[in-house]
Amino acid sequence: MYKVAITKVFGTTAIAIKNLVFDSRKVEEKDVFVAQKGLSVDGHLYIEKAIDLGAIVIICEDFPKNKKEGVTYIQVANANIALAIMASNFYDNPSAKIPLVGITGTNGKTTIASLLYQLFKKAGYKVGLLSTVKIMVDDAEFKATHTTPDSVKINFYLDKMVEAGVDFCFMEVSSHGIHQKRTEGLTFAGGIFTNLSHDHLDYHETFAEYRNVKKQFFDSLPKSAFALTNIDDKNGNFMLQNTKAKKKTYALKTLADFKVKILEKQISGTLISVYGIEVWTKLIGVFNMYNVTAIIGTAALLGLGKIEVLTIISELESVSGRFEYVISKNGITAIVDYAHTPDALKNVLETINDIRTGNEKVITVVGCGGDRDKTKRPKMAHIASQLSTQAIFTSDNPRTENPQTILDEMEVGVSPENYKKTLTVLDRKQAIKTACKFSESGDILLIAGKGHENYQEIDGVRTHFDDLEEVKDCFNQLKN
Repeated sequence: MYKVAITKVFGTTAIAIKNLVFDSRKVEEKDVFVAQKGLSVDGHLYIEKAIDLGAIVIICEDFPKNKKEGVTYIQVANANIALAIMASNFYDNPSAKIPLVGITGTNGKTTIASLLYQLFKKAGYKVGLLSTVKIMVDDAEFKATHTTPDSVKINFYLDKMVEAGVDFCFMEVSSHGIHQKRTEGLTFAGGIFTNLSHDHLDYHETFAEYRNVKKQFFDSLPKSAFALTNIDDKNGNFMLQNTKAKKKTYALKTLADFKVKILEKQISGTLISVYGIEVWTKLIGVFNMYNVTAIIGTAALLGLGKIEVLTIISELESVSGRFEYVISKNGITAIVDYAHTPDALKNVLETINDIRTGNEKVITVVGCGGDRDKTKRPKMAHIASQLSTQAIFTSDNPRTENPQTILDEMEVGVSPENYKKTLTVLDRKQAIKTACKFSESGDILLIAGKGHENYQEIDGVRTHFDDLEEVKDCFNQLKN
């Protein structure tokens, strides 16, 4: 059991509690309310409301001036850490009962976690998944709201996994989750580093801070765990500098513990060589071969046999919204991908250009999210216009920002020689329709940025919108 560092206590700790809550609106009789200091909301402002609703224990960083009799107040140095450790203890430390593997990095987290889930399921195990796309407790599916859920939800679902007899769990670990201490109190059997590139600088402010937060995850791994890192990424070794875990590496270019060689690339998949054996995978692109190498390494470190793993690799399906493609009746290929960072967009477009067979056009529809890192907007536009035959800039999830302002900030990144290759269509539905009209047989259409998301958020309101649905609808309206 982990312990919370307590500064002061007012009242009795010999008290039976019902539940652990950090949202004052969800407090019920005999609950513990943890007052967290968030980016936009300070939970300390809702202590009285929580007590009125029935909270009998308050965990806080600052004692309120007026304390009520019959309520226990416990002061801690960091409420986020306290919540995470209490959540783990509340559910009897479920992460210590299941081999839990965390995946962190800028790109590839969802794909690696989801493919590991698929692989171990096909190998006959009961498997858990905590990902951006969904949460799985073996065969039971639950909706995901964050890349890394809050610490109470993490432990709630891990506890469900223990009850279900799950053998392994694979979890995305975001920089936000690490920084906000959501993973404190968890016992990891392994950690995977994918890569590091431009993202979340609206939150972390500098790339160095973003990188250092990722490293904290590996610094905290125990000796019993493994740390598997992409050694082809310049930050791969950095992640391993202070870890106590067993250090392992994977790569495509560099000498590593686990290595894959690409033999042939097609729109339908990739032929690779692993352990000297040729294997066909349905996954596409160099970036995906890094993901494949990571899951091969992880499977080996968790005890699966080489031949068993390579047999299953050929059966694995692409993850929803990650290089997911559909082909029209007249031969236009549309690819929907979550690429929402400069590096991810560059990887996808380079992959498309790499598998082109002739003079077919590459038409890219892309936008940038509102209320997020603004510095990547011109970079995204530059990459799209540079690596595409035609780039159409459109709305992503503008959230509370003016969509036109976002597009104006994107257009700044377009080089003069690429101006003629770009077009701005504010409405995303219309942008996809325009791209379809521009396309001819053999052309490749990339719709980037939203991937698996089935909504668009404008002025804080979410309405149904699915890129794959939209492009299929367009294809159905095309003449043969």
